[in-house]
Amino acid sequence: MHAATTRARLAAQCTRALGTHASAAPAWRPSSALDEWVQRHARPISLRQLTFFGRTLTEARLLASANYCRLELPTRLAHRLRDIQTLPYVVVANPHLAHVYESYLRAFERFRRVPAVRSLDDNARYCALLEHTLAEHAAVIPRLAIGVLEVRGLVTPEATDRFMTTMLRSRISRRVIAEQHLALTATFHSPCHGPHAPLRHDQEAVGEIFLRCNAREIVHACAKTTQDLITRAYGPDVQLPQIKLYGHLEAAFPYIPSHLEYMIGELLRNSIQAVVEQRTSQHADPPPIEVLICETAQHVILRISDQGGGVPNELLPYLWSFSKGPRRETRLQNLARVPTLLGKPQEPPVPEPAAHLSSELHQKLGTRSQHGDASAHHGSLSSLTSRAPHLRLGIGLPMSRLYAEYWAGSLEIHSLEGYGTDAFLQISKLGNKNERLTTRASMDAI
Repeated sequence: MHAATTRARLAAQCTRALGTHASAAPAWRPSSALDEWVQRHARPISLRQLTFFGRTLTEARLLASANYCRLELPTRLAHRLRDIQTLPYVVVANPHLAHVYESYLRAFERFRRVPAVRSLDDNARYCALLEHTLAEHAAVIPRLAIGVLEVRGLVTPEATDRFMTTMLRSRISRRVIAEQHLALTATFHSPCHGPHAPLRHDQEAVGEIFLRCNAREIVHACAKTTQDLITRAYGPDVQLPQIKLYGHLEAAFPYIPSHLEYMIGELLRNSIQAVVEQRTSQHADPPPIEVLICETAQHVILRISDQGGGVPNELLPYLWSFSKGPRRETRLQNLARVPTLLGKPQEPPVPEPAAHLSSELHQKLGTRSQHGDASAHHGSLSSLTSRAPHLRLGIGLPMSRLYAEYWAGSLEIHSLEGYGTDAFLQISKLGNKNERLTTRASMDAI
């Protein structure tokens, strides 16, 4: 009893000494449940597996999907919680990182207690829990980005970037799993699904996966969105560069459209904005942005070339870093202005799908819920692709690379200062590569 009283008194003294900072620190508490779940291994998936599993959807398969999510989500959350616990305490005491830790811990405790999903009613309750958690975690990425910028100097930039890469890659994976199950559930309950529904051989999508993403359509859609945003930001008189497409314009492949829109949108945004801001003569037309689409047996490659002056040499070494490089204060200010960025698209304000999809692609995607191919559930990146051009966050390129590498693709930037930039986005065309995950073993080996 005396020892407990002494510990309580010391804790109170520490709280008074630390003042308001004490409330920011996460509540470290032993958890045998966390130790147990950390011992489990994530079961990676591929686009092809998701497609084959959801193409013929039965009640048994829907319940199997729910139980996969039920076990996989707390497993992946447990690994990320352990990653945070291994950081220096002074780092995790940062209020933004502490908020992320607490929100992950709440989600982990919530998910690990979900019993086996044995009926459609069980699945309905589980889907409501998924929706609630997706909304609750809307502010995770900006908080992570602000947190790692604020603790710069307390850990090495290399360690910070490894931490961010692991956290964001895992977040992508969890949202893919959760949103795919929500979409399959909406498909199963749609009027056009069931034993009496007519057989359809022109299925466009399976859950969140669009079976024939056309690179040309995505480029057109993203270009239109970016041009509209820049026109609103710079005024109606701004001269925008022409977007010229070449190559294999009908190249198509299975992919998640929101991932493609984000990557291509970020690259086009950088190029268009660079050309607009680089112009020295108002009398000459701005140089065009050229997009070359190349299709091989296993990949689709997009090269986006601009004459926007290139990346300044002082920024070039930091293109792929979340924490290094200049302009730290500007990035912090901009991130603070979008507190719920990168969550679900309920953040401020979300454009209608037609605002960023070509009419043809919008017709295919927008009618999926009517035909029972997917839910009306939106992806998690709409608000990011619609942010104002002046909000330079410093995370667009490293996040785009993460999304490219997640499904075994790649992203490279080649810059010639004073002239322009070439971006090479390579996408795995077959959909047969497993998601790229970071395991505890690989983290412990670093």
